[in-house]
Amino acid sequence: MVVTGELTALETAYRTVYVGVLIFLALMIFFCLIRAVKGPSVADRIVAVNMMGTMVMVIIAILALLLKEGYLVDICLIYAMISFLAVIVLTKVYMGVHSEKKSIEGGSKNGNI
Repeated sequence: MVVTGELTALETAYRTVYVGVLIFLALMIFFCLIRAVKGPSVADRIVAVNMMGTMVMVIIAILALLLKEGYLVDICLIYAMISFLAVIVLTKVYMGVHSEKKSIEGGSKNGNI
């Protein structure tokens, strides 16, 4: 990031767009957080968590461009892998709970419990 010196018109325009996109993404993450808490279904919550992870990755990538720091791209890739694994684990847990609940309901309808 240029601390001293004059910025060209193009650099100023890019900086303005980057900051605008960062503010927009922060607002969208807030809306996804509301969706993740509110629901109505578990699938909606999982999709909201996935979207939040994707938007955080985009924010990190934009910050890498804005600050001209290459190591942030590496952090973005690591975050992508962790976010992917988190969504897979959440889906597996949900599917396990759902199938267990379904088998209990099926057993009680047949008179086994």
